[in-house]
Amino acid sequence: MIPNTPAETAASLIKTAHAWLHTARFLTEAPQLHHLPALDVPEIAFVGRSNAGKSTCINTLTQQKRLAFASKTPGRTQSINLFALGRHGQTDAVLADLPGYGYAAVPQEAKRRWQQVMANYLVSRPNLRGVVLLCDPRLGLTELDEALLEIIRPRVEQGLDFLVLLTKADKLSRSEAAKALSIARLQTSGGEAKLFSALKKQGVDEVALTLWTWAHPTAPPADPPPA
Repeated sequence: MIPNTPAETAASLIKTAHAWLHTARFLTEAPQLHHLPALDVPEIAFVGRSNAGKSTCINTLTQQKRLAFASKTPGRTQSINLFALGRHGQTDAVLADLPGYGYAAVPQEAKRRWQQVMANYLVSRPNLRGVVLLCDPRLGLTELDEALLEIIRPRVEQGLDFLVLLTKADKLSRSEAAKALSIARLQTSGGEAKLFSALKKQGVDEVALTLWTWAHPTAPPADPPPA
């Protein structure tokens, strides 16, 4: 049956996006940039503080419990982890899970090294198509988050897709959520921000469709799912 209304088209694309994300499988890990493979498919990076829920978000979006390792010790992951996406073993896009930053117990030398690796990646990775910055809305965007925004701003102005994802939204009241969204949009100069809850599955359809669209810019457009 071919969808013939905007709502049916959107629902069909959301289903396609979820099925596509579910194909995610581990590709490689890279402690330094020179360990990353040269790829010509779109790459979407997930970045954020060590306690922002990045691994949980990736696992929720891909419908896999342990694709991204959610350590009980924030800051443990020290490499860029790549996950391939695509049906039938083919790779048409890649998710990049970057090391979390800002955890106080991590030695300063390690912090500086990770931050430099991430900065170089975000500035120079040629196939980078989009960046998802995860933020705990109860803390807001920190100085480290804002420093990252400055790093990628030139690429965003050149067309890099960018999204601030306010995780753990289930912990906010309706008014707190609206305030957090407003503040995030102000801090990103009107950039796109969405609420997300892995526990309540809030925002999952919307984010899945966003990532699918980033990786498949020639796919037919769809209206966003209802909030």
